[in-house]
Amino acid sequence: MLDKLLQIEEKYENLTELLMDPKVLSVQADVQKYSREHAELQPIVEKIRQYKKVLSDLASTEELLKSGDNELKELAQAELDELKKKKPLLEGELKLMMLPVDPRDSKNVILEIRAGTGGEEAALFGASLFRMYTKYAESRKWKVDIISMNATGLGGLRK
Repeated sequence: MLDKLLQIEEKYENLTELLMDPKVLSVQADVQKYSREHAELQPIVEKIRQYKKVLSDLASTEELLKSGDNELKELAQAELDELKKKKPLLEGELKLMMLPVDPRDSKNVILEIRAGTGGEEAALFGASLFRMYTKYAESRKWKVDIISMNATGLGGLRK
């Protein structure tokens, strides 16, 4: 797994260098392509760097445990226990981040909310669903366009 992580980090560094190259900067399409790829890799690279730091801290803490000072050993043991808890958590997060991205994730979506059978209560529930989905979309910084909407007198939504 570490080899794959190092490859991802190396690819990120190469993209960073490409984005600083004047030849690449002169072609707008390349800049957009490389910037998008760079932005997609940034979160996983940050997590990889955290993981590498935990691994190096584990190694240095284990070295401290081998030293002769008892007070230092107690502190090192406490830190070692904490690092051993952190390592599997980071590994799990990295495994999730390394899953392949669905190509449909960047596509647009049309969501239709209709009030079903139930009269005004169904219309109010439809309005609640609409607010929930729009707030979620806004929290993710997604653009929301309303194609058509029919409001009722009490604040519900009808077809």
